[in-house]
Amino acid sequence: MATNIELNAELVAEAMEIGGHKTKKAAVNDALMEYVQRRKRLELLELRGQIEYYPDYDYKALRSRKRGDIDDPDNQ
Repeated sequence: MATNIELNAELVAEAMEIGGHKTKKAAVNDALMEYVQRRKRLELLELRGQIEYYPDYDYKALRSRKRGDIDDPDNQ
């Protein structure tokens, strides 16, 4: 999407340097992606303590299973 906005030149230059970006566009796109990811993580944190699990739910057992074992009904 083409847009024309005025950005803080010092911040853009610093973002390009820190991120190793060769263009302003790459720096801005990377910054926007990080912003969106951070906001999504914050939304997930708001759910903390609001999800109820079954009393016998064992998340540690699921972590120890191999990836292919999850769909295997004989391996429970």
